[in-house]
Amino acid sequence: MKTYVLVHGAWAGKFAWDQVKTALESKEAKVITFDLPAHGDDNTPVAGITLETYVDVVTDIINQQEGKVILVGHSMGGMVISQVAENIPAKIEKLVYVSAYLPANGQDIETLSATDAGSLIGPNLVFLPDYSASTIKPDIAVKVFADDCTDDVKQLVLEKHKAEPLAPFQGKVTLTESNFGAIPKYYVKTAKDVGVSTANQERMIQANGTLKQVYTIDSGHSPYFAKPTELVKILKEV
Repeated sequence: MKTYVLVHGAWAGKFAWDQVKTALESKEAKVITFDLPAHGDDNTPVAGITLETYVDVVTDIINQQEGKVILVGHSMGGMVISQVAENIPAKIEKLVYVSAYLPANGQDIETLSATDAGSLIGPNLVFLPDYSASTIKPDIAVKVFADDCTDDVKQLVLEKHKAEPLAPFQGKVTLTESNFGAIPKYYVKTAKDVGVSTANQERMIQANGTLKQVYTIDSGHSPYFAKPTELVKILKEV
């Protein structure tokens, strides 16, 4: 039985993976989802949260599993899974990036997103007074995460939306060829993405020569909502 560890992205939580988790489990896989600190139903204060905070949480979860895992990251989660893989390569069978940030050594989300003219997120952030976190304007949040989804999903996105810690966006990854570079990697590109724009995904894909395969799903930023069956098929195939 394969074990999948699914890491959600920014302004999301484990709820994002519900349909994918159910479908994978029906195909005799073990699937682990969870809320990162200050996300979903986790009420950790945003102050003091860093990229390392997320990495430590995911690392602990993986180390509790028998054998290797297939580690999947969506959006911001791509940064997390990259550093986790560098730190504990012996526990990672494969890495799968789903419309995710795919970094090189020394990069951070702030840098990778700075030139993303196709993303609606940056211009529509609403910052907390101390700039420790931000939300996205509600209509834009729906457009980014659920524009091609049902009304129920759009409502879910609005209900679950909460302030996103900003310090992790500045956290730089430290990656080596011997650890991170040696793990098989796959990318699921989303063709209508205005979160991490499709063009920005393509730039990161081209900059990383170690991908085993690139898949494309005709969806916006949340294929786990819009095209869960297609996404599950890819996750089973990799």
